[in-house]
Amino acid sequence: MLDELFKQQAELNKRTGFDPDALRANFDPQVAGQWLNNYLAAMSNELEELRDCTFWKHWCKEAKEGRRFELHDLQNARVEVIDMLFFWMSLAQCVGLNADDVVHLYNQKLKVNHKRQDTDYSMANKTEDDNKDIVL
Repeated sequence: MLDELFKQQAELNKRTGFDPDALRANFDPQVAGQWLNNYLAAMSNELEELRDCTFWKHWCKEAKEGRRFELHDLQNARVEVIDMLFFWMSLAQCVGLNADDVVHLYNQKLKVNHKRQDTDYSMANKTEDDNKDIVL
């Protein structure tokens, strides 16, 4: 199913000027970086729109009533999450990943994350060394 979503996203992206299939066939770091930054900006906006579905402002009336962070627009929050999925797939395509690659890397990273939980993960002692063996 993820493969079908990636194919549909590639078709949509082609309509807006980004051809992920061409990039994957002939990777160009300049093109990849330009589109990556386009999609990062879009994803950032979607995150803000999702946050706006909650009463996040500490100075607002709802926060003062003890309702800070309450999700007040579930319908729109769901749409914003799906919007982020669109841009997440586009980001993956910018770095040359397809659906199979994502599943493969996800499973490797999942093991790292479980190991971090098993070994009392600490931000003070954090390194990225445990990610270095995650490869396609």
